[in-house]
Amino acid sequence: MLTCEAVLAETAFHLGNVRLVLDFVHDGLVRPAFVVNDHLQRLMELAVRYADRAPDLADLCLIRLSELHPKHPVITTDIGDFRIYRRGRREAIPLIHPPML
Repeated sequence: MLTCEAVLAETAFHLGNVRLVLDFVHDGLVRPAFVVNDHLQRLMELAVRYADRAPDLADLCLIRLSELHPKHPVITTDIGDFRIYRRGRREAIPLIHPPML
């Protein structure tokens, strides 16, 4: 799975276990595949576009990763926001998420 460092940091925070997240990377389950500075302009555009939703950096990076790797769905528990976010201008981002209650 491809990810970014902002998602890794957020995951470690929510799990309360940085070692587990580092093991995910070490074992090859996830691979950081994104450098913020390389995509700064697009991230800033996305931040402005979705300002009303107050996206965090992890969300913006995942949107951009989805644009860069359109065959890959985004795995998220943030269904509400990711059903609004779009690749480019109009394309829905395919999602893998827990069942909605």
